[in-house]
Amino acid sequence: MKEYTVKILEVNQLTHDVKGFRLEKPEGYSFSPGQAASIAVGKKGWKDEKRPFTFTGLPGDDDLELVIKIYKSHGGVTNEIDSLGKGDELITGPPWGSIKYSGEGVFIAGGSGITPFISILRHLQSEDAIAGNKLLFANNTAGDIILEDELKDILGSDNSINILAKEEVDGYRHGFIDRDLLEEFVNPHEGIIYLCGPPPMMKAVEEHLGEMGVGDDRVVKESF
Repeated sequence: MKEYTVKILEVNQLTHDVKGFRLEKPEGYSFSPGQAASIAVGKKGWKDEKRPFTFTGLPGDDDLELVIKIYKSHGGVTNEIDSLGKGDELITGPPWGSIKYSGEGVFIAGGSGITPFISILRHLQSEDAIAGNKLLFANNTAGDIILEDELKDILGSDNSINILAKEEVDGYRHGFIDRDLLEEFVNPHEGIIYLCGPPPMMKAVEEHLGEMGVGDDRVVKESF
């Protein structure tokens, strides 16, 4: 498997624990919206510690972009990535991933599970093909929402619905993505369901969808 060493060009703080990274793009490197790659820190002792991260930019961009949630308490790869800045290096393998756009539907994300959808939604917007899609985005607090303003700009406020588990804030849904919420936004007979998030959330959502009569063939998913 070919690997590429790329320099970090820019780092931006997106939320209190999420950073955006702009990277060099190797010549000839290409990916499809929704795909990820196995990435390691280009430092001694970390080069073999590969983790999956999704590309969030557009395939035609001159650079690569990643949106990474930092887990400082874990003392692992993301904590090490948190210490990196412009000029530091990451090692990326070839792109892979099972999430790809298969038609209009509802994107359901939990936390950093939004990352495979960012490139897809940006790509649809660039192609003027975003109509007919909705986003249900679950987080603990409003401060945890990644790229909230951009996602609302892409989809429109009525089609970008944020659900907060640990806060009650005007303009946001409170609670979880339960069956009542799914019945409000998901047509059980048509449309694709795109699902990515923590395993317990995904399991619960899949069970609800099954009870609603949504077949497995209509669910496109990726675990993280």
